[in-house]
Amino acid sequence: MVIRSLRKFDWILFLALILLLGLSLAVLYPISYGTEKETLDKSHFLRQAIFAVVGLAAFFVFAFLDYRSLRNYSTVLYIAGSFLLGLVLFFGKVIRGTAGWLGVGGVHLQPVEPFKLIAAILLAKYFSLHSRDIRNYKHILISLVPITVSIFLVIRQPDFGSAFVIFFLWLSVLIMSGVSKKHLFVLFLILLILTLLSWSFFLKGYQKERLITLFNPSSDPLGAGYNVLQSTVAVGSGGLWGKGLGHGSQSQLNFLPEKHTDFIFAVVAEELGFGGAAFVIILLAIVLLRLIKIALDSRDNFGKLLVGGVASIIFIHALVNIGMNIGVMPVTGIPLPFLSYGGSSLITLMAAAGMAESVYRINKS
Repeated sequence: MVIRSLRKFDWILFLALILLLGLSLAVLYPISYGTEKETLDKSHFLRQAIFAVVGLAAFFVFAFLDYRSLRNYSTVLYIAGSFLLGLVLFFGKVIRGTAGWLGVGGVHLQPVEPFKLIAAILLAKYFSLHSRDIRNYKHILISLVPITVSIFLVIRQPDFGSAFVIFFLWLSVLIMSGVSKKHLFVLFLILLILTLLSWSFFLKGYQKERLITLFNPSSDPLGAGYNVLQSTVAVGSGGLWGKGLGHGSQSQLNFLPEKHTDFIFAVVAEELGFGGAAFVIILLAIVLLRLIKIALDSRDNFGKLLVGGVASIIFIHALVNIGMNIGVMPVTGIPLPFLSYGGSSLITLMAAAGMAESVYRINKS
């Protein structure tokens, strides 16, 4: 039974994921052991190796699970996820100004990461159930209610990057479901107005600074623009083939901040050069293309929208993270899929990829 199921796996998708995990560990190893903060940084490599193993286990669990059963638990999962998002506002551990982590002992969970996948399941269920009358504008409003609640909870942390990912997920699934173009146009106008209003009434000072320094990082080189400047220096100094693993001056001499999480792409570009950076982008593109193919080949709307939602999460994460590493996107703290250090994101995305494998496997049966 297991061997028969493995024959129906999308091995191209799986191989791309394995290469990304391997590259993540290869880049984190010299970062962890090649700095003066050796005792503190050793845990990054070791923990990421554990996260990778747990992530692979989650991948296979969900790959052999019938993805259609997830519809029955979407509401329960949403309530549990929302509860954790609310809980983190009161008991969350503050890291880099964001109270987004719940800790028990030495283990920390960032609830917003699994919640993104929960939101994808919830939206896939709702729009698949109402596929016949999806052009009715009420479905836009109804589907937006739970998403608005979750976005509000995430912004309160504050984590505007993850809030944007959840909103982009909702918009992507909405478009994939076949909603009316007229309704999308009206929605676009509303979003444009809200964006203009948010600058005046909702964005905080440091968030405005991040947007301003996006266009002119040198205006505050030692403050809000420091991260972007150091990252672009690292990317540009890598050349064609890089300085070699563990030999990047920006990363090894600690000029580059958050080099194991937000700016790991800059480390790849500096140490492995344009070739290494291109390799990462190609692997991520392969993952996205395989997910899109699985979604298009799905026999039911739930599978199509679920995998499409997973693809949109990975896409926007990769786009924003790489963009902020090369100075064309504001620094938001969004991790690079499958490469950045962090268990919550890695395990969640591996579970999501496992769900896509489940859709692929069942459709091949």
